[in-house]
Amino acid sequence: MTLYRANPKHGVAWITGGSSGIGRALAKDLASKGYAVAVSALADDPIDTLIVETAQMPGHVKSFPCDVTDETGMARTAAAIEKDMGPIVLAVFNAGNYIATPGEHLVVRDFRRSFDVNYFGIVNGLVPVVEHMRVRGRGHVVLVGSVTAYSGWPTTAAYGGTKAAINILAESLKYDFDKMNIRVQVMNPGFVDTPLTEKNTMPMPGLMPVHRASRRMVRGIEKGGFEVTFPYRISWPLKLLGLLPRPICRWVIGITTGWRARPLNFDRKLPGAADQASDQAS
Repeated sequence: MTLYRANPKHGVAWITGGSSGIGRALAKDLASKGYAVAVSALADDPIDTLIVETAQMPGHVKSFPCDVTDETGMARTAAAIEKDMGPIVLAVFNAGNYIATPGEHLVVRDFRRSFDVNYFGIVNGLVPVVEHMRVRGRGHVVLVGSVTAYSGWPTTAAYGGTKAAINILAESLKYDFDKMNIRVQVMNPGFVDTPLTEKNTMPMPGLMPVHRASRRMVRGIEKGGFEVTFPYRISWPLKLLGLLPRPICRWVIGITTGWRARPLNFDRKLPGAADQASDQAS
């Protein structure tokens, strides 16, 4: 049996994180392909202009605001889309954030927030969507990862950790999803020019315009295999780099990013040390 691949004639595409960046561009591209597209973003990130921009396309876009960290809310959103627009045949879990985590300034909430949005934001939507797809006997799920999943980069302890977890999630689920005729793909893009990457202070080789990244994703949805990664001139060298002994891998990344020459930036006094010294003096 040929594994199912989404078709706009069969139902709806649901995209999370669709108010900006790759999600917004992908919503437009899928609408141009004839999909009815349900777009979820935070309530204060409206997609009114996106709806206007796609009004004359073969497909159309409808807004379903939701916070991906809300487990119950995501289940309600999936049910609302199925009721209002039709069966979800393609789910693209794209919502994500990037919080820099330099080693000298670690904050627990940065890790927690990264996993809440990037990883559990996927799980919260994946669980109810897959249940609908399982009952129907077909479906197509796309999890958006990153090339930072291949090895550790400076400041990506939280972000890269979530993307590595997403790749393992997809790998692990594929065994059973194949049996249920649910195609799962993981998209690992390189650096894409979006509001997310604007937060990045490191060099970003191969930075892609967002419209090109979106079109590569559409091509992957239509024809690609389990993993879709781009651009090749960045993703494949990084894959190969990950096969090298870890010290060599870290040395290359440190040189490439300029991080080996970067001085640490922190106060060597422990938090509260000044207050303790003052108390002792008094």
